[in-house]
Amino acid sequence: MSILKSIIYIVKISIILPVKDTEKYLAECIDSILHQSYSDWELLAVNDGSSDGCLDILQEYSHMDNRIIALNNPNPGLIEALRYGYSISSGELIHRMDSDDIMPLNKLELMIDKFDFENRSQLSGGIVITGGTKYFKEDGEVGNGFKKYDAWLMDVARKNSHKIEMYKESVIPSNCWLVHRENFDKIGGFYPDTFPEDYDLCLRFIEGGFDIIGIPEVLHHWRDRSDRISRNWDVYKDNRFFDLKVTYFYKITRVFDRPLVLWGAGKNGKDLAKLLQKREESFRWVCDNENKIGKDIYGIRIEHYDVIQEIVNPQIIIAVASPNGQIEIEEELKTFNLKKGQDYWFFA
Repeated sequence: MSILKSIIYIVKISIILPVKDTEKYLAECIDSILHQSYSDWELLAVNDGSSDGCLDILQEYSHMDNRIIALNNPNPGLIEALRYGYSISSGELIHRMDSDDIMPLNKLELMIDKFDFENRSQLSGGIVITGGTKYFKEDGEVGNGFKKYDAWLMDVARKNSHKIEMYKESVIPSNCWLVHRENFDKIGGFYPDTFPEDYDLCLRFIEGGFDIIGIPEVLHHWRDRSDRISRNWDVYKDNRFFDLKVTYFYKITRVFDRPLVLWGAGKNGKDLAKLLQKREESFRWVCDNENKIGKDIYGIRIEHYDVIQEIVNPQIIIAVASPNGQIEIEEELKTFNLKKGQDYWFFA
């Protein structure tokens, strides 16, 4: 952060931290916040019915530093904990943290430096600052899936391609965003009950028309452990989140005078087709699998993808998850003069 900016604009950041049964990691998490190079923050640490010593740890830290506010969630549940912490907060900027993760020392500084506090139109128009993440594991190697997600997020931040890639995965990590309170309230804050709550928030930022500014640096260290909720809660078991993606596709992207095309007739394509049929909208269904072309699935004839060239101004949902397959599809659609994020979107 520039010296001039840091002198003129000292803006409080409210960090909302839900805490549940993370006694083993909690001190390391809070210490990473205490050691931030940007120091004007408050930590709303909400104990969510922990069965271990989390509350004692929070109260100990709150006695050590008055920026730390230890709270007990009156209505158990992750979203309720986020709401409660936010209701007590007073900062102009809002951030979320998880109690088993770690902040790099300059995380808050790097993020707040992207705000131009002299430009009120920037703030009122809505911006979200985000960036890269890095998974770590204390007892073994981080899985390839997490490594790929880290690399993909960094690439998205580098290219600022958040709105192009938004239906593939959550382009704004749950613990790696900073937003102005006024704008956070405009999109409903933590109030929807939708899971996954982080992906829903990401898509609401985009639906709200916010500019997303990506910082291509590691701004968050994500702990991989066997008992993390994303591995064990039923709401996260199907991590494709097609229902959520389709819901927001119709809110944000769908233009009804453009023909709709679904590419892919495997499991992903079939599951997406069911969701599209629930909306009672007709669509063309294409693939490159000779064993499926010409057959009827759910009453729809599967066609060869070449027919896309005959369709005027299509919107294409791609349900192919294979990285090589996606590359081939993208190259093919380029020859049709179709653009990613404008004419087609990857959903897997």
